[in-house]
Amino acid sequence: MPVISFCNQKGGCGKTTAAVHFAFWLHKKRKKVHFIDADAQASGSFWMSALGNIIPTSKIIDANDLIEQLPVLAENYAFVVVDGAPNVTESTRAILCLSNVSVTPIQPTGLDLHSASEAIRLIKSAQKISGGLPLPAIFISRAAKNTRLKDEALTFLKEIPGVNLLKTVIHNRQAIADSFSQDTTVWSMKGAKEAAEEFDSLCQEIWSLLK
Repeated sequence: MPVISFCNQKGGCGKTTAAVHFAFWLHKKRKKVHFIDADAQASGSFWMSALGNIIPTSKIIDANDLIEQLPVLAENYAFVVVDGAPNVTESTRAILCLSNVSVTPIQPTGLDLHSASEAIRLIKSAQKISGGLPLPAIFISRAAKNTRLKDEALTFLKEIPGVNLLKTVIHNRQAIADSFSQDTTVWSMKGAKEAAEEFDSLCQEIWSLLK
Protein backbone atom coordinates (compact mmCIF):
# COMPACT_ATOMS: atom_id res chain seq x y z
CA MET A 1 0.00 0.00 0.00
CA PRO A 2 1.16 3.58 -0.58
CA VAL A 3 3.94 5.17 1.43
CA ILE A 4 3.70 8.97 1.63
CA SER A 5 6.75 10.72 3.00
CA PHE A 6 7.19 14.32 4.10
CA CYS A 7 10.83 15.29 3.64
CA ASN A 8 12.88 18.45 3.53
CA GLN A 9 16.52 18.83 4.51
CA LYS A 10 15.72 22.19 6.11
CA GLY A 11 13.90 22.32 9.43
CA GLY A 12 11.12 24.70 10.39
CA CYS A 13 9.23 24.34 7.12
CA GLY A 14 6.09 22.74 8.58
CA LYS A 15 7.04 19.20 7.61
CA THR A 16 5.91 17.47 10.81
CA THR A 17 2.73 19.53 10.97
CA ALA A 18 1.80 18.51 7.44
CA ALA A 19 2.66 14.85 8.06
CA VAL A 20 0.61 14.63 11.26
CA HIS A 21 -2.35 16.41 9.71
CA PHE A 22 -2.32 14.20 6.62
CA ALA A 23 -2.19 11.03 8.73
CA PHE A 24 -5.05 12.35 10.87
CA TRP A 25 -7.03 13.28 7.75
CA LEU A 26 -6.68 9.71 6.48
CA HIS A 27 -7.80 8.45 9.89
CA LYS A 28 -10.89 10.68 9.67
CA LYS A 29 -11.65 9.00 6.34
CA ARG A 30 -11.57 5.66 8.19
CA LYS A 31 -8.40 4.52 6.46
CA LYS A 32 -6.00 2.11 8.14
CA VAL A 33 -2.91 4.28 8.50
CA HIS A 34 0.45 3.89 10.23
CA PHE A 35 2.65 6.86 11.12
CA ILE A 36 6.43 6.57 11.11
CA ASP A 37 8.51 9.17 12.91
CA ALA A 38 11.98 9.12 11.33
CA ASP A 39 13.03 12.42 12.89
CA ALA A 40 15.34 12.16 15.91
CA GLN A 41 13.54 15.13 17.49
CA ALA A 42 10.48 12.84 17.77
CA SER A 43 7.97 15.69 17.52
CA GLY A 44 5.66 13.64 15.32
CA SER A 45 5.46 10.64 17.65
CA PHE A 46 5.00 12.95 20.65
CA TRP A 47 2.12 14.67 18.82
CA MET A 48 0.54 11.34 17.94
CA SER A 49 0.73 10.30 21.58
CA ALA A 50 -0.93 13.57 22.61
CA LEU A 51 -3.73 12.83 20.14
CA GLY A 52 -4.50 9.69 22.12
CA ASN A 53 -2.52 7.11 20.14
CA ILE A 54 -5.47 6.67 17.79
CA ILE A 55 -3.02 6.16 14.91
CA PRO A 56 -0.41 3.39 15.27
CA THR A 57 3.01 5.01 15.38
CA SER A 58 6.58 3.75 15.09
CA LYS A 59 9.77 5.68 15.70
CA ILE A 60 12.31 4.38 13.17
CA ILE A 61 15.45 6.42 12.59
CA ASP A 62 18.10 3.95 11.41
CA ALA A 63 18.30 3.50 7.62
CA ASN A 64 18.63 -0.29 7.81
CA ASP A 65 15.62 -0.53 10.12
CA LEU A 66 13.60 1.61 7.72
CA ILE A 67 14.57 -0.60 4.78
CA GLU A 68 13.49 -3.68 6.72
CA GLN A 69 10.33 -2.41 8.38
CA LEU A 70 8.79 0.07 5.95
CA PRO A 71 7.82 -2.55 3.32
CA VAL A 72 6.33 -4.77 6.03
CA LEU A 73 4.20 -1.94 7.40
CA ALA A 74 3.13 -1.02 3.88
CA GLU A 75 1.85 -4.56 3.43
CA ASN A 76 -0.21 -4.40 6.61
CA TYR A 77 -1.70 -0.90 6.38
CA ALA A 78 -3.67 0.91 3.73
CA PHE A 79 -1.35 3.92 4.05
CA VAL A 80 1.99 4.63 5.70
CA VAL A 81 2.86 8.26 6.42
CA VAL A 82 6.51 9.06 7.16
CA ASP A 83 7.82 12.19 8.84
CA GLY A 84 11.41 12.36 7.60
CA ALA A 85 14.36 13.99 9.33
CA PRO A 86 15.30 17.59 8.42
CA ASN A 87 18.62 16.60 6.89
CA VAL A 88 20.21 14.51 4.16
CA THR A 89 21.16 11.17 5.66
CA GLU A 90 21.06 7.54 4.59
CA SER A 91 17.71 7.34 6.39
CA THR A 92 16.29 10.09 4.18
CA ARG A 93 17.57 8.33 1.08
CA ALA A 94 16.03 5.06 2.26
CA ILE A 95 12.68 6.74 2.90
CA LEU A 96 12.61 8.32 -0.54
CA CYS A 97 13.53 5.07 -2.29
CA LEU A 98 10.65 3.32 -0.51
CA SER A 99 8.02 6.05 -0.96
CA ASN A 100 5.27 6.25 -3.55
CA VAL A 101 4.82 9.98 -3.04
CA SER A 102 7.24 12.43 -1.43
CA VAL A 103 5.82 15.75 -0.26
CA THR A 104 8.13 18.70 0.33
CA PRO A 105 6.82 21.78 2.18
CA ILE A 106 8.71 24.94 1.29
CA GLN A 107 8.70 28.35 2.93
CA PRO A 108 8.73 31.30 0.52
CA THR A 109 12.23 32.53 1.31
CA GLY A 110 15.41 32.54 -0.77
CA LEU A 111 17.19 30.14 1.56
CA ASP A 112 14.28 27.70 1.58
CA LEU A 113 13.92 27.82 -2.20
CA HIS A 114 17.60 26.94 -2.55
CA SER A 115 17.10 24.09 -0.11
CA ALA A 116 14.10 22.93 -2.15
CA SER A 117 16.26 22.55 -5.23
CA GLU A 118 18.56 20.24 -3.27
CA ALA A 119 15.58 18.26 -1.96
CA ILE A 120 14.25 17.75 -5.48
CA ARG A 121 17.68 16.63 -6.66
CA LEU A 122 17.68 14.01 -3.90
CA ILE A 123 14.22 12.81 -4.93
CA LYS A 124 15.29 12.48 -8.56
CA SER A 125 18.28 10.42 -7.46
CA ALA A 126 15.89 8.10 -5.62
CA GLN A 127 13.74 7.84 -8.76
CA LYS A 128 16.70 6.45 -10.69
CA ILE A 129 17.11 3.72 -8.09
CA SER A 130 13.41 2.95 -7.61
CA GLY A 131 12.26 2.95 -11.21
CA GLY A 132 10.51 6.32 -11.22
CA LEU A 133 9.26 6.59 -7.65
CA PRO A 134 8.59 8.56 -5.57
CA LEU A 135 6.23 10.95 -7.26
CA PRO A 136 7.43 14.38 -6.05
CA ALA A 137 5.04 17.04 -4.79
CA ILE A 138 5.83 20.45 -3.31
CA PHE A 139 3.72 23.11 -1.67
CA ILE A 140 4.20 26.54 -0.14
CA SER A 141 4.10 26.45 3.65
CA ARG A 142 4.06 29.14 6.34
CA ALA A 143 3.40 31.88 3.81
CA ALA A 144 2.24 35.41 4.52
CA LYS A 145 -0.83 36.48 2.57
CA ASN A 146 -0.60 38.98 -0.28
CA THR A 147 3.17 39.20 -0.30
CA ARG A 148 5.65 39.49 -3.11
CA LEU A 149 7.76 36.70 -1.62
CA LYS A 150 4.92 34.21 -1.94
CA ASP A 151 4.23 35.19 -5.54
CA GLU A 152 7.90 34.97 -6.46
CA ALA A 153 8.21 31.58 -4.79
CA LEU A 154 5.23 30.21 -6.70
CA THR A 155 6.70 31.47 -9.98
CA PHE A 156 10.05 29.87 -9.17
CA LEU A 157 8.56 26.52 -8.16
CA LYS A 158 6.38 26.32 -11.27
CA GLU A 159 9.55 26.23 -13.34
CA ILE A 160 10.93 23.07 -11.70
CA PRO A 161 10.42 20.25 -14.22
CA GLY A 162 8.89 16.92 -13.27
CA VAL A 163 7.47 18.11 -9.94
CA ASN A 164 3.84 18.52 -8.90
CA LEU A 165 3.35 22.00 -7.45
CA LEU A 166 0.23 21.73 -5.30
CA LYS A 167 -2.23 24.58 -5.60
CA THR A 168 -2.91 24.78 -1.87
CA VAL A 169 -0.85 27.28 0.10
CA ILE A 170 -0.64 26.83 3.87
CA HIS A 171 -0.47 30.31 5.37
CA ASN A 172 1.27 31.29 8.57
CA ARG A 173 -1.55 31.18 11.14
CA GLN A 174 -1.44 31.17 14.91
CA ALA A 175 -3.91 28.29 15.05
CA ILE A 176 -1.49 26.06 13.16
CA ALA A 177 1.35 26.97 15.49
CA ASP A 178 -0.86 26.33 18.52
CA SER A 179 -2.18 22.95 17.38
CA PHE A 180 0.93 21.12 18.57
CA SER A 181 1.03 22.78 22.01
CA GLN A 182 -2.70 22.17 22.44
CA ASP A 183 -2.35 18.46 21.60
CA THR A 184 -4.79 18.60 18.72
CA THR A 185 -5.19 19.39 15.01
CA VAL A 186 -6.65 22.47 13.37
CA TRP A 187 -9.88 20.57 12.73
CA SER A 188 -10.63 20.51 16.46
CA MET A 189 -9.71 24.10 17.26
CA LYS A 190 -12.07 27.01 17.68
CA GLY A 191 -11.43 29.92 15.36
CA ALA A 192 -9.34 27.80 13.00
CA LYS A 193 -11.79 27.51 10.12
CA GLU A 194 -9.45 28.95 7.49
CA ALA A 195 -6.54 26.79 8.63
CA ALA A 196 -8.78 23.71 8.60
CA GLU A 197 -9.95 24.52 5.08
CA GLU A 198 -6.38 24.88 3.87
CA PHE A 199 -5.33 21.56 5.34
CA ASP A 200 -8.43 19.86 3.93
CA SER A 201 -7.47 21.20 0.51
CA LEU A 202 -3.84 20.14 0.89
CA CYS A 203 -4.74 16.64 2.01
CA GLN A 204 -7.19 16.24 -0.84
CA GLU A 205 -4.51 17.21 -3.35
CA ILE A 206 -2.05 14.70 -1.89
CA TRP A 207 -4.80 12.08 -1.91
CA SER A 208 -5.43 12.73 -5.60
CA LEU A 209 -1.78 11.90 -6.38
CA LEU A 210 -2.32 8.40 -5.01
CA LYS A 211 -5.09 7.51 -7.44
